[in-house]
Amino acid sequence: MSAELQSKAAKLFADRFGTVPDAVNFAPGRVNMIGEHVDYNDGLVLPMPVREGTAVGWSRVGGDGFEVVAADFGEDDSFSGEPDKPGEVSWRSYVRGMIAESELGSGGMRMLITGDLSRGSGLSSSASLCIAIGRALAQAGGVEIAPVDLARAAQRTEHNWAGVACGIMDQMAVAAGEPGHAMLLDCRDLTYSHRAVPEGWAVLITDSGVTRGLVDGEYNIRRAQCEAAAAALGVASLRDASLEQVAAAGLDEVTRRRALHVIAEIERTRDAAGALATGDLAEFGEILRGGHVSLRDMFEVSVPAVDAVVTELQAAIGAEGGARMTGGGFGGAVVAVLAADRVGELKRATGREFLRVH
Repeated sequence: MSAELQSKAAKLFADRFGTVPDAVNFAPGRVNMIGEHVDYNDGLVLPMPVREGTAVGWSRVGGDGFEVVAADFGEDDSFSGEPDKPGEVSWRSYVRGMIAESELGSGGMRMLITGDLSRGSGLSSSASLCIAIGRALAQAGGVEIAPVDLARAAQRTEHNWAGVACGIMDQMAVAAGEPGHAMLLDCRDLTYSHRAVPEGWAVLITDSGVTRGLVDGEYNIRRAQCEAAAAALGVASLRDASLEQVAAAGLDEVTRRRALHVIAEIERTRDAAGALATGDLAEFGEILRGGHVSLRDMFEVSVPAVDAVVTELQAAIGAEGGARMTGGGFGGAVVAVLAADRVGELKRATGREFLRVH
């Protein structure tokens, strides 16, 4: 956590509650390098944490009441005992969901939430919020919780309190990621390893300018289409399917394209981990470019404004690196990977602002 964000959370807490917090907990956002829409298909993904994230200042209070302030919204929430679901999905849904799903809340607390992640940018601000809340609850209760268990509680919060049938990539990357490393995560058994990003590479993020939303239904529709494809192929998940099976199955065109994306994307993730290990920037860039085409044409989760940003970045980067949309789609961020000594050149060529991950 940056010292600035920690100080900000502590100051805002003191301004609001008139006392210093007992502690401040932090969780980062994440960028997914490759492996999009495969986590809920038991696939392989390659995310990494970003520097920005969510900070929660907190203190214990008597009783079982919670008083929570979302400083960036100028909003608050309070309740006692077992939380009820709010009337509509908002930041309150994630806070209340984590308290209920993690089973870590053992007494009353005051919390103040602030962060420096752009909401709707595809950098997993919701997972960052959930994990930060979970860490605060655990520390307040004197409980040790494994990253996998924290991630599962955050996933249940998304499912049961926000209505998003997400996989577990975001939550695992936020809960267990290491700075400067990509996490090769097997979403079937949640085994993972940290893969160092070469020092000579730069990983950048830029906002497409289109705020994305997953609760509009499209994300859940894509998951249902993948489940239908797996059922038609007679496999437990698309992780177990092959391109040959899809070709022989007589699927309708939409279901076929969804399946082809997932199968190929899992293989792209394996190849990307190999390119990281060998430092092959040209191969890694080619994988990113192929991933974006598949998300645009086969999975149909990109939008023209995002495609335009990707095209602009790829033209400026050339063969030594690449760019693609990142996150669930329908807007949000674009990730670019290139030689570190060419970052200034890319900024001059595009005039764009970037967050630097590595």
